[in-house]
Amino acid sequence: MSVSTKTRDPTLDAATIQAIVNCDHGDVFAVLGLQQNPAGKGLVIRAFLPQAGSVDVVGANGRSIATLSKIHDAGLFEAVLPRRKNRFAYRFRIDDSQLVEDPYRFPSQLDPNDVYWFNEGTHERNYQWMGAHARTIDGVDGASFVVWAPAARRVSVVGDFNGWDGRCHVMRRHPAAGVWEIFIPGIEWYAHYKFEIFDAEGRLLPLKADPYARSMQHPPETASRVVLDDRYDWQDGDWMAARASVNHLEQPMSIYEIHAGSWRRKADEGNRYLSYRELADELIPYVSELGFTHIELMPVSEYPFDGSWGYQPIGLFAPTIRHGTPDEFRYFVDRCHSAGIGVLLDWVPGHFPTDQHGLGRFDGTSLYEHADPRKGFHPDWNTLIYNYGRNEVKSFLLSNANYWLEEFHIDGLRVDAVASMLYLDYSRKAGEWTPNVHGGRENLEAIEVLRAVNARVYAKHPGVLMIAEESTAWPGVSAPVDAGGLGFGFKWNMGWMNDSLEYIERDPIHRKYHHDAFTFSIVYAWSENYILPLSHDEVVHGKGSLVNKMPGDDWQRFANLRAYLGYMWAHPGKKLLFMGGEIAQAREWNHDSQLDWHLLEREHHRGVQALVRDLNRVYRELPALHQKDSRGDGFEWLPARAESAFAWLRRGHDDSLALVICNLTPQTHFGLEIGVPSAGFYRECLNTDAAEYGGSGQGNLGGVNATDEGRDGRPHSLKLTLPPLATLIFAHEA
Repeated sequence: MSVSTKTRDPTLDAATIQAIVNCDHGDVFAVLGLQQNPAGKGLVIRAFLPQAGSVDVVGANGRSIATLSKIHDAGLFEAVLPRRKNRFAYRFRIDDSQLVEDPYRFPSQLDPNDVYWFNEGTHERNYQWMGAHARTIDGVDGASFVVWAPAARRVSVVGDFNGWDGRCHVMRRHPAAGVWEIFIPGIEWYAHYKFEIFDAEGRLLPLKADPYARSMQHPPETASRVVLDDRYDWQDGDWMAARASVNHLEQPMSIYEIHAGSWRRKADEGNRYLSYRELADELIPYVSELGFTHIELMPVSEYPFDGSWGYQPIGLFAPTIRHGTPDEFRYFVDRCHSAGIGVLLDWVPGHFPTDQHGLGRFDGTSLYEHADPRKGFHPDWNTLIYNYGRNEVKSFLLSNANYWLEEFHIDGLRVDAVASMLYLDYSRKAGEWTPNVHGGRENLEAIEVLRAVNARVYAKHPGVLMIAEESTAWPGVSAPVDAGGLGFGFKWNMGWMNDSLEYIERDPIHRKYHHDAFTFSIVYAWSENYILPLSHDEVVHGKGSLVNKMPGDDWQRFANLRAYLGYMWAHPGKKLLFMGGEIAQAREWNHDSQLDWHLLEREHHRGVQALVRDLNRVYRELPALHQKDSRGDGFEWLPARAESAFAWLRRGHDDSLALVICNLTPQTHFGLEIGVPSAGFYRECLNTDAAEYGGSGQGNLGGVNATDEGRDGRPHSLKLTLPPLATLIFAHEA
């Protein structure tokens, strides 16, 4: 039996009623749902249901408890329950048919410690409670939504579950923390949603995607999607356990960088992208066959514009839906680990785009970005720069770095555009930047964030890699934080890349005047822990492909490329090659189409691919080529005694020795004498001029025995044939 209250006067004053129906009340949870009756004993129950004609309260046993009176035509209902003293579970029956849960009967789910650490700037797992999460409360399934919007006057969750009507699910405000939350019953997996936000002046902002969304719609659609928390059954326990003890400085590291959208496509299906599962089936065997140790993915955090390649992300916590769901991305990583391949991600904490559904002016103020455009706007990319001095932004970035490593078992992050974060005057003219508190150009707040991220990541995830793309001479990029460094494990050697490409692009006849560009990298090779990158940046924007940078006719261009790759693999430092380089992609990279795989029908292109495979094999097999990459005692120049020829020794911990010789002219040298420190046989492990790679086939018939005739202050010597435009690698065998 229900109790009718149609003749009862409202217990709310007119101003409160007006605020509720206008969705302008500062604390709707103090008005709607079950409340103590301010006019007397018992409880009062209220609901704002604009689409309802009638509303009944139904108890847990399914019986009707009360019929609510409509106290405002906009859809505000109320009933007084004079004999009820305690709160109880209930539902609403709308228009005598539809049973719905009342979101305003559920208490706050926030942990005060989480909120405190978030506001303090030290929270490392915000993603576990911010955003949308499936929850079961009092036996009711639904999703909790939490968002940071301290300056907002009102925030609502809108989605396809409420007709995108901001009046239906106005959130609870926590003023001290600047956080809003609500639990909405009955939300289904993959429901679309956004936040409807009114700024402090009551102006409606563009609908905002969830900064902590873990899945988003396929661009150009922009809604966030509700997903279940990680329930993936990982199979990589052995990999993760072994990873924690790896010393990457002394291990071979050969990275294959890819753009997942253009490595390969389904041409017969509208040129569509490969899914994460298809990438697992096709990319992993390919990378394994070529012997790379790691795959580096250009950013997979959700991004709106294909042409940004992911470097202008909107959904920093959402693997792009272009290739599948979060669990399908987990499957890809899991399969990589099963094949013995590590997975690195490009991470972009330096800036974000201005798309209206993104982070910019999120609550009507410069919340995530710095308010001063001299610090908050990036002139090169027309993007916004994070306010690194704001604690909640620190927690956001710290949590995001941890999220990819913890939730997706990623083996490392390559941090994009670090130089743009370090310098306040980066790409700015005089008067366009503001100095720090000491009058300098260093961005002290960004430095603090980078150090905090690196320190916490290495503490929580032993064996991961933190890699900086940093193009200046900033000291200590890969030095530990407690030693005054930025705390990265490795740094891209942009100087090596620029100098070596400048040298190799010259006609061989002119190279003898520019040997400094070839040798200068050794001067500073041990100042940081370096990765040698031939990345996507070198094959776009009119720079051409690697093979087309090389001088000469077709034979010489391929020979130059092979010699250059051999030089790179034998040079101190870990290796990174962008996709297409291994098949001598002839045209510049285009993100809208797949690589030109048909080129492998041609001998020279197959030869380069075979060379990369063998370079990776020799690099792994010879400890001297990788154990002392970051130590000066692992390298020694030797006189080469030929024009534009270079020779050096690489040493490992166990006195292993490798001899490397590069001839960067088209001339063959016969009987070239090289002084060496040890007697024995020097096995020719790799010759980039081998016929199987498309070369002339000249070489040393498998190796040379050292003679006791000293040369250049060394007790032994070799007589070698040095092929044209070639790199040779010899392993010493006593």
